[in-house]
Amino acid sequence: MAMSNDDQTRELLHSQAHVWNHIFNFMNSMSLKYSIQLGIPDMVHNHGRPMTLSELVAALPMNPSKSHCVCRLMRIRVHSGFFTKDKVPGNAEEDEGYLLRPPSRLLLKDEPLSVTPFLLLILDPILTKPCHFVSDWFKNNDLTPFDTAHGRTLWDYVGHEPRMNHLFNVIMASDSRLVTSMLVKDCKAVFEGLKSLADVGGGTGTVAKAIAEAFPNLECTVLDLPHVVANLQGSYAVLLKWVLHDWSDEECIKILKRCKEAVPSKGGKVIIIDITVENQKGDDDHESIETQLCYDMLMMALTTGRERTEKEWTKLFSDAGFSDYKIIPILGLRSLIEVYP
Repeated sequence: MAMSNDDQTRELLHSQAHVWNHIFNFMNSMSLKYSIQLGIPDMVHNHGRPMTLSELVAALPMNPSKSHCVCRLMRIRVHSGFFTKDKVPGNAEEDEGYLLRPPSRLLLKDEPLSVTPFLLLILDPILTKPCHFVSDWFKNNDLTPFDTAHGRTLWDYVGHEPRMNHLFNVIMASDSRLVTSMLVKDCKAVFEGLKSLADVGGGTGTVAKAIAEAFPNLECTVLDLPHVVANLQGSYAVLLKWVLHDWSDEECIKILKRCKEAVPSKGGKVIIIDITVENQKGDDDHESIETQLCYDMLMMALTTGRERTEKEWTKLFSDAGFSDYKIIPILGLRSLIEVYP
């Protein structure tokens, strides 16, 4: 049945709006970055009651001639669910003020689980520049778009750039606090019965310390960087948190084979914390899957790695010689995966 002219017009305008949404969506991320750099979440939080626009403007370290733009910045932050508006009692001039919504609490400066360093790193020009070179990378012989943009790998760059290296360490420590709080609370069975655990790529050891405190009889060691897996000694379990998504299938198989050699064939396991694409079930699964897919695109731009579906994880484990695995989708966008020799 042919569409009427009105239907065609509506479809055309809907299609245009859909395209525009994707064109301008980067401004959502950037406006979040602006609000953090200006310290807005902390100002609203520390105010102790709904903060009116005039109070926020007065508190901001800004050129007064730009004050009329603050309401526009806050409008998109409210629309995106980071702030809400509430009544301000006893204020004759302004009857509404800003309050934090739960996501903004993860942006506070003193929040132990803060994702602010992660946001500032991901939106840093050093990491966004490779995204402009992906189409060139498809046509050349470079290992990654990051190589095309910067002339060296991400890991080489970070290793020689103290600011980036510091951000990476802060991010991993903050994320580790979030993950371990859930592991210790909801995944105790994963660690029960183990005598030793090696945290490969464990950075400053935040995860290993928390696990050791929760399980005093479990001996935990940390191997700082993923490539030191070659030095891995015998252990009942090996932990790979946010590691394998950085590496190609071929590199992952080598890492997993070495881990398999290090754990006992009976009672041993490899514990992986990483994204399993499309593992979300529920009302918000579309948004979660989109985030996972966007993360996969970022991995393509920065590293040789990728985010993997369960089918892709299954092939990796099989090719590395493992007999079985179990995926536990308990960590939001990521899963805990137990892999058995």
